[in-house]
Amino acid sequence: CPFPQAIVWDEYLTGPFGLIAQYSLLKEHEVEKMFTLKPGRLPQADVKNVIFFVRPKLELMDIITDNVLREDRGRSPQRDFHILFVPRRSLLCEQWLKEQGVLGSFIHREQYSLDLIPFDGDLLSMESESAFKECYLESDQTSLYHAAKGLMTLQALYGTIPQIFGKGECARHVANMMIRMKREFPGSQNSIFPVFDTLLLLDRNVDLLTPLATQLTYEGLIDEIYGIQNTYVKLPPEKFAPKKQGEGGKDLPTEPKKLQLNSAEELYAEIRDKNFNAVGSVLSKKAKIISAAFEERHHAKTVGEIKQFVSQLPHMQAARSSLANHTSIAELIKDITTSEDFFDNLTVEQEFMSGIDTDKVNNYIEDCIAQKHPLIKILRLVCLQSVCNNGLKQKVLDHYKREILQTYGYEHILTLNNLEKAGLLKPQTSGRNNYPTIRKTLRLWMDDVNEQNPNDISYVYSGYAPLSVRLAQLLARPGWRSIEEVLKMLPGPHFEERQQLPTGLQKKRQHGENRVTLVFFLGGVTYAEIAALRFLSQMEDGGTEYVIATTKLINGTSWIKSLMEKLEPAPF
Repeated sequence: CPFPQAIVWDEYLTGPFGLIAQYSLLKEHEVEKMFTLKPGRLPQADVKNVIFFVRPKLELMDIITDNVLREDRGRSPQRDFHILFVPRRSLLCEQWLKEQGVLGSFIHREQYSLDLIPFDGDLLSMESESAFKECYLESDQTSLYHAAKGLMTLQALYGTIPQIFGKGECARHVANMMIRMKREFPGSQNSIFPVFDTLLLLDRNVDLLTPLATQLTYEGLIDEIYGIQNTYVKLPPEKFAPKKQGEGGKDLPTEPKKLQLNSAEELYAEIRDKNFNAVGSVLSKKAKIISAAFEERHHAKTVGEIKQFVSQLPHMQAARSSLANHTSIAELIKDITTSEDFFDNLTVEQEFMSGIDTDKVNNYIEDCIAQKHPLIKILRLVCLQSVCNNGLKQKVLDHYKREILQTYGYEHILTLNNLEKAGLLKPQTSGRNNYPTIRKTLRLWMDDVNEQNPNDISYVYSGYAPLSVRLAQLLARPGWRSIEEVLKMLPGPHFEERQQLPTGLQKKRQHGENRVTLVFFLGGVTYAEIAALRFLSQMEDGGTEYVIATTKLINGTSWIKSLMEKLEPAPF
């Protein structure tokens, strides 16, 4: 519309939208003002159109109702309201607005189908933070419908995917929805040569262990310690202050340093997926190369040589500042990874994952509770122990629960209940622990791990190979038939579907040409798992390239947080 407009953003959407439309682009399209959705009157703005960009959530509808009802109808010119639901319109929300008497105030009610957002060349995410909780605790399959829709869009652009494999209840649902959508829209048969050979749908609850462990890749640790939001990280500024002579650091910056992290940055692309212990040597090598390159300027004698040097300068300066940033980040991380507490925590994690003492109350966990360490740290460890023991003996479980509630407060009883429902912290029902069988058959624990020049995916956790990625690796070869027994021990069905391709589109693979597999994690994926899949893509004799899609990029902390219930303490 050629009229000036203001956008009112549901705050959660600003991050994902920033990856596909910068503010400058919106400005070209007559967007004059941007506001964050909050209760009260809308700010003054000399615009004709006000567009609400929101997720279809009832609590947001209350805020919009408040905004609309407080609008001054006497003002001229009157402002027109429009509402855009992302990613789908919701009957429930519209009905709610109608009951509040404001539905009629919206001239346009539309949806913006933003399902999969590109985060990197090989990574797509729906950024739906509540997907895991909705699927496993609330039996709400909306996010699975969005995933199926996103996959249909992907097939419309990149061709029908001939083979679908899946493991887990949610995976089964998504595959069923895709098959149904294909039947219902016969027009969706496209004549595009397929880019993907295989789609692998994996439920997060098939592998509850991986996100609970501390990721040990460079990117994984940045996320564990500082949290990466929509490819951006905020870091403590003191390490990034420019060093000026003789000022004695009197004006240290106070704003956190915000950096974007993706493969467009050469150095980051090289180190992001390495084990953190292998990052230092790369950084020092790079430092030598860069200072040697800057030394070249003294040897430039002729005009041609000087011109040559000057033309390379911008690239060299970018490389130098990139190196400075990552050296600072690595120092910040090293301060933490060399701490005693980090080491103790990791030791306990690794004991659990390799099957040591998983069936009794752990001393370290008890000490941490007694010293009132952050609750999420405790929950991650206790859940990890439970998962590595296929549930805890009732006596051990009750002991942990009692200690946690007495130390952190009884309002956390709902959170413990959620963790149990999700299968993360539960009593051992079947009477036997089948984790050791799974661990041995899938080679989830490798004793001699090479962090510098890895030969196996277990380097991302310094010994533990992510179960989810092992399943992807074994599917590529020798195929899942070789692990039928273990697949039956893991939750949910496993299945295979084939989608007919129109004649002439079947792939004839050239010798040495890689297969391309899209791995879709339903319920979230960690950076360490992404690193492991990229490692498999780069293996000389691998023969498979992986592209990764997910409902959300997660780590143990953000994942457990999404399952925590906020119980307000009583007001008396």
